[in-house]
Amino acid sequence: MLIRILRTHLRPYQRPITLLVLLQLVQTIATLYLPTLNADIIDNGVVKGDTGYILRLGGIMIAVTVLQVVCAVGAVFFGARTAMAVGRDIRASIFDRVQSFSAREVGQFGAPSLITRTTNDVQQVQMLVLMTFTLMVSAPIMCVGGIIMALGQDVPLSSLLLAVVPVLGVLIGLIVRRMRPLFRTMQVRVDTVNRVLREQITGIRVIRAFVKDDYEKKRFAGANDELTDVSLQTGRLMALMFPVVMTVVNVSSVAVMWFGAHRIASGGMQIGALTAFLSYLMQILMSVMMATFMFMMVPRAEVCAERIEEVLATESSVVPPVAPITKLLRHGHLELRGADFSYPGAEAAVLRGVDLVARPGETTAVIGSTGSGKSTLLGLVPRLYDATGGDVLVDGASVRDLAPALLAETVGLVPQKPYLFSGTVASNLRYGKPDATDEELWHALEVAQARGFVEELEGGLDAPIAQGGTNVSGGQRQRLAIARVLVRRPEIYLFDDSFSALDYATDAALRSALGRETAEATVVIVAQRVSTIRDADRIIVLDEGQVVGTGTHSELMSENPTYREIVLSQLTEQEAA
Repeated sequence: MLIRILRTHLRPYQRPITLLVLLQLVQTIATLYLPTLNADIIDNGVVKGDTGYILRLGGIMIAVTVLQVVCAVGAVFFGARTAMAVGRDIRASIFDRVQSFSAREVGQFGAPSLITRTTNDVQQVQMLVLMTFTLMVSAPIMCVGGIIMALGQDVPLSSLLLAVVPVLGVLIGLIVRRMRPLFRTMQVRVDTVNRVLREQITGIRVIRAFVKDDYEKKRFAGANDELTDVSLQTGRLMALMFPVVMTVVNVSSVAVMWFGAHRIASGGMQIGALTAFLSYLMQILMSVMMATFMFMMVPRAEVCAERIEEVLATESSVVPPVAPITKLLRHGHLELRGADFSYPGAEAAVLRGVDLVARPGETTAVIGSTGSGKSTLLGLVPRLYDATGGDVLVDGASVRDLAPALLAETVGLVPQKPYLFSGTVASNLRYGKPDATDEELWHALEVAQARGFVEELEGGLDAPIAQGGTNVSGGQRQRLAIARVLVRRPEIYLFDDSFSALDYATDAALRSALGRETAEATVVIVAQRVSTIRDADRIIVLDEGQVVGTGTHSELMSENPTYREIVLSQLTEQEAA
């Protein structure tokens, strides 16, 4: 998965990567050349007392060092720039894919996990790319080049490398093998911490209201401790890796000094050659150490890449049409024909064989007990979900065949939980119509019975709105959400229990104003409150995902026991009549 993701996202950056590799190659060759120059200075300059020779080779060493530094800086620059660009591209790919998801896919992953995958997981892959460009590219060149140069200094002494390098590789491999499952567990527990923290921040009022501070502290501490435990296990393995590497390095150095001394005593080797050989040994083992550092990052990056690929490989159940319809002949006619909907793996369908017709100039209401599928029914129209059976038609065309932009212009949904974005009142109201004038905004606020409290806010239309609309009340959020849809003036209005937080007087005033504003539009209202829907032109009664009654309030009161039971649970016989 990691290689697949990197291959895909590194392809646009072939030119800087090629330049980076060339710079690393030059830098490594310069690094490998310095010990040979140093050995030459010792054997032919220091031992013979030739000061001129020392100065000449010393100047060459300075020039080589400058070249090495320039190439190293250039390689780091291009490596960092490319790694950051790759991280940006992967985040953009995840964001684009998540934006295409229906509510089903978003629920499948969960918001905390999607956030972690877009931020923390991408960061791990990005860091791996950065370390690869700055360390790993030069490591194999340094290792192979160091072995060649060491052989050039003394072949018999180089036989030590045949034992040292494989031992180091096996030890590192055993440690990395144990780290991989720990990294997967770590990322899952990061998800858990994010989920718990998100719930606690969002639900802070409920926590305070029920005095559950201590309980939530313990819940967060439990999730935090689980993450800490697996992090400590991983940290112990990381801490073990460097002592193992350094032990092998130091033992190798001692062995080289021991056998090298005997080689010098027998006349088979010079002192400068031993010094150079030690330098090459250090360079070889340092390249292995750099590879070790990379191997520490690879398991976690591989796990993160798998989690990223899960998102990128998930296809949305709501697929855009290949040849979309971009224009409708009629205006606002909505029909559901035998619509079914069920979640993957669910034992029972949420909706079964739902038939519904809503016409322009009429108000159609949907009522039913909790869990009867009312919100799911409305979600089929703007394609938050796609019906698993039957069809949903707007102006005689299936919503599956409509261009997404046309469907968004035609259908306006006020969800059960209205959400406001951080910004101002005006920026939220213009969310569906960016070019709306202030007069249009004030008109929509007046219809939604929100003008009064907006005028009292400091700044009016420019008053700040916090993320999620947490700085306004639930009723104010609902009215602003209704006004946001009114600004766009769609042909079909869908209100999903959008009046539940309003008092009866505001509810009545809002419905009266809406009736005038949407006189020529199609209105579908889902409500729990009977008083909200009793005057509708048509009332649909849902029970366990099926339509069990259709008619006006008076017709259903006399003919439908399910509707009558719902009404009498809220009103007396006299009020219902």
